[in-house]
Amino acid sequence: MPGILIRDIPEKLYNKLKKRARDNNRSLQQELKIILTEAVSHNIENSIKLAANIRKELEEKKAHFSDSAELISEDRKR
Repeated sequence: MPGILIRDIPEKLYNKLKKRARDNNRSLQQELKIILTEAVSHNIENSIKLAANIRKELEEKKAHFSDSAELISEDRKR
């Protein structure tokens, strides 16, 4: 199986990755594999379909949400 070597990782980033791995009860290598797998698995088309399905469900339920821009504008006028 091929390997990857990444040089010059900033210490702050390295420490955050180590903490994330520790918090998830994984080795750093296991955590990095998961992060990389999730990064390349992201599919914008699936995200768009999911958003459309959520919108459709909300429309069917006749859910109404106020416009946050209007609320902010009203609040600033006070």
